[in-house]
Amino acid sequence: MPIATRLTQRLGVEHPILLAPMDLVADGRLAAAVSRAGGFGLIGGGYGDEAWLAREMDAAGVARVGVGFITWSLARQPRLLDLVLERRPPAIMLSFGEVGSHARKIKQAGALLICQVQTLAQARDATQNGADILVAQGAEAGGHGVSRGTMALVPAVVDVAKDIPVVAAGGIGDGRGLAAALMLGADGVLVGTRFYATQEAAGHADAKNRIVSASGDDTIRGILFDLARRNVWPAPYTGRVLRNAFSERWRGRETELLQHQQAEADRYAQARTSGDFDVAAVIAGEAVDMIGDIPPAQAVVERLVSQAASLLAGASNRYRLLDQS
Repeated sequence: MPIATRLTQRLGVEHPILLAPMDLVADGRLAAAVSRAGGFGLIGGGYGDEAWLAREMDAAGVARVGVGFITWSLARQPRLLDLVLERRPPAIMLSFGEVGSHARKIKQAGALLICQVQTLAQARDATQNGADILVAQGAEAGGHGVSRGTMALVPAVVDVAKDIPVVAAGGIGDGRGLAAALMLGADGVLVGTRFYATQEAAGHADAKNRIVSASGDDTIRGILFDLARRNVWPAPYTGRVLRNAFSERWRGRETELLQHQQAEADRYAQARTSGDFDVAAVIAGEAVDMIGDIPPAQAVVERLVSQAASLLAGASNRYRLLDQS
């Protein structure tokens, strides 16, 4: 049963579900699968690899997909945005950096501007720069973010956004999260970790299996893995990943890790290449609690919508308001 919202109307999709543009994981194949299932797929532009991005956009074929960028990567490689806009995507998503210098170009090209925000100040800035859709990302999300939780951030951003559709992100792994987001005033959800553990996702098989077997208690936030990659983000951003042998060795010893950064960075790079996730990070959020298999992306979309529709339809039968008069 489709759930129609302002988001589905604005994006021209059947279901209010967006694929998070996860770096290297949300490739053309996964984005296309989500879009074909009735959601909206976003290829992860990440830190900027022009050859990879062009290849993955080709791989998406005729599917209606967008691209998400870590915004300050565009300042270093402005050609990336031009490359994507030449292909006339329905939407571009910007996250983390200043959006004003890119917003006009995106909108002049006829694409919708999706802005991911982690604070109310960022939400206000995005609205002032013409955002068509806001993504309110809570700290439960995998990867980089700030500190506010999804439950409180979403309605606060909804109040700031007024007529702009808001999408909830962070800790959403099944239809209960979609239903809850709609009750908070959002018009849909952006889902990352749940789509990481799908057949189409470009992630390593062992990384997907670790997501399936993990619980939210197995995730941590910090900068350990940024230090190991020699790619530390500016404050207040930290990243959520699954605990592993590397994190347990160095957690609380960040200063010491810096003293050994060269050797550890080389070891970490080798681990990423070989798929050694005792060292390399599996970027995943607290929604791992709700993930127990590795299905096709279409099945994830169908489950999210079916469960949410059932919960919303039966909500009035689950609770009884007592007349105190």
